[in-house]
Amino acid sequence: MHIQTKFHGELNIQPNQTWNFPKGVPGFEDENEFALLPIEGNHTFQVLQSTTIPDIAFIVANPYTIVDDYSFNIDEPTIDLLEIDNEQDVFVLGVLSLKEPFETSTINLQAPLIFQSNTNKAKQMILNDNTFSMRHSIGTQVTATEGQA
Repeated sequence: MHIQTKFHGELNIQPNQTWNFPKGVPGFEDENEFALLPIEGNHTFQVLQSTTIPDIAFIVANPYTIVDDYSFNIDEPTIDLLEIDNEQDVFVLGVLSLKEPFETSTINLQAPLIFQSNTNKAKQMILNDNTFSMRHSIGTQVTATEGQA
């Protein structure tokens, strides 16, 4: 499948490389199919790219590499929607808001992206507590070039 992307130009991806968001992403409820794309030379961040609208792309990262004590429980509706049977089949990413200078960028810990690797389904789950912020500073814990080979 050929897709146009915001940061990578035109790409050919396989259908098994896409993630289905059955309910879309908050603010983009009609967008149900996304691809996770690497950022060349960087193993910390990825791009969550809509497969239909090039301008819908989010920079995402594993929140556990940014916040040591990050934890939450996945709610039952999300478990049911994503068909989660085993926690080993799940991974979590957070959406970043990039700023200048880069160290002032933030990650949304209040609405993690939950991915179920066996079904290729995903959902952005809104947490119902204020333990973590929507705009948690990434500070100097992660740099733009971390993970370069």
